[in-house]
Formats: sequence, structure tokens, C-alpha cells
Amino acid sequence: MKKKFVHSLSKKPAWLVSLLILSIFVLAACQAAATPTQAPAKIPPTATTAPIASPTAATSAEAVINIVADSKLGKILVGDKGMTLYMYTVDGPNQSNCTGGCLAKWPPLLTQGSPKLGEGVDASLVGTATLADGSKIVTYNKMPLYYWVNDAKSGDTTGQGVGSVWYVVSPDGKSVTQ
Repeated sequence: MKKKFVHSLSKKPAWLVSLLILSIFVLAACQAAATPTQAPAKIPPTATTAPIASPTAATSAEAVINIVADSKLGKILVGDKGMTLYMYTVDGPNQSNCTGGCLAKWPPLLTQGSPKLGEGVDASLVGTATLADGSKIVTYNKMPLYYWVNDAKSGDTTGQGVGSVWYVVSPDGKSVTQ
């Protein structure tokens, strides 16, 4: 009897340890699935960009394009709330080549109609192109316009020169390079 009791005690800790290890793996897997592998993207606070998770979601306001003077880059285009607009030099005329993860980092300036244009914005350079999901991205001089998720506030231009393919846009519709 003593032998059976000692034998059952020696099995319990192994069983409990196995259960504990299995629980830790399950919890770790759940935690990994619940948290993104990178920091969540900061999308400029504007109604003119659709959430990436539901790119066909309706926007409540039209796209806005204004011109501001940047101390380093000169006059540049900005969207709603003064957030800097960029062009992707890999895009073609009226064609976005930014998809998937690219759009997560570079949210497009979307529109449902005609963007509101500030003083000095050349209306003849404003147009739209259709993204793969059917939404309309605003173009300027036939180049699609995007925000950069790392621009946290009005006046930020941290996307300038990223990958030597992303640049702010001048009022004449050209990329601003230094």
C-alpha cells in the first residue's frame, strides 16, 4: 500500500507540471494572436482616410488639399488637419502600386467626389484613381496621394525620402527632393 501511494504521488507532480506547461503555451499563443507584432499604425485624424481594415467604408467628409510653407521643404501639399501628403515615385500616372502592408503604413487620401481645395491648389492637377478595392484615391498631377503613419501631428514630414521613393508634393505637382 505504501508503495502504491508513493508511486501515485510521484506521478501527480509530473502531470501537474505537464498541465502547467501546456497552459502556458496556450496562453502564450492566445496572447500572440491578440497583440500585433508591431506597434499599431497612427493614421492621421481625418475623415478622408478609410480604415485599412475596411477600405470600402464610407467617409463622412470629402478629401481636403491645402498648401503650407515648410521651413526646410518650401511649399508643400497637406490634407485635412495639416497632415503632410506624399507621393510614391513607384506609382504610375493615375495608378497606385502601394498595396497591402504598404497601405497600412501609407494610408491613401480617399475621396467620394471632388476634394475641397485650399487657396493656391491647382484644380487642373487634381483627379482620382481607383484602388484594387474600388475606392478612389486622390491624385495630384496624376500621382496618388498618401499620408505617412509616423507623422504624428500637423507639420510633421517624417516620411520625406523614406526608401528614396516617398516624397512630399509641391504645389506644382512634383516631388520635393533635396
